[in-house]
Amino acid sequence: MPKMKTDRGAAKRVKITGSGRLRRRQQNRAHLLEKKTSVRTRRLAREADFSSGDERRVKRMLGI
Repeated sequence: MPKMKTDRGAAKRVKITGSGRLRRRQQNRAHLLEKKTSVRTRRLAREADFSSGDERRVKRMLGI
């Protein structure tokens, strides 16, 4: 049976913590920042966790 390939697009977007949790960037932080409040842009700058269903799918993409 061939080796399982890692989804490279997912690998570039997901970070795995030391404890094994998956972290991702939040959306709405790329452009049109002048109209968003500074509180909102600071909150969006933090990394977020995946929902449980998405986490299962992303782990499969990464081959974990």
